Amino acid sequence: MTLSDEATERLADVVELQPTKNSELQDRWGLESGSEVHQYLENELGDYYFRDDNSLIRATSEAADLVDVEPGVESDPDDGTPSKIRVPELQARIVDVLAGPEEESESVVSVLHKLRDAYDVDPDSEDVRSGLQSLRRKGVVEIEYRTVPTFRLAVERDELEVTTTD
Repeated sequence: MTLSDEATERLADVVELQPTKNSELQDRWGLESGSEVHQYLENELGDYYFRDDNSLIRATSEAADLVDVEPGVESDPDDGTPSKIRVPELQARIVDVLAGPEEESESVVSVLHKLRDAYDVDPDSEDVRSGLQSLRRKGVVEIEYRTVPTFRLAVERDELEVTTTD
């Protein structure tokens, strides 16, 4: 199956963002809805992606070989924990300020304030929440449900290599 330039670029996005959801691809590709993403995946990239047990979108190994993009997550072969991630700059900053595995988990608002203090930026709280959820899907962040959902790193910061895609 020969892919168009657009399909190859979008396949590279799937490889880079995996594991991902329709909504992340919708934002990246500028589409109107998650169903448009689903239709595109099925019609153009059907041989190169699959959904895992959690319905997250992942690229096949053939897809990763086809595009010259590093996968979004690389895991330690011994225990499967993430050892290297490629994420947008905001998510890299979240990893930098988020509570560690042995610390008390923190709310989205707490992470937002830490980002403001550390980087003199003012991201939207929904962008921070989305970034935390994306990192959770990658296995880097864990969630603890208290009065509100709270987050902390699932791996030691010094055992994780973070590069940005921006």
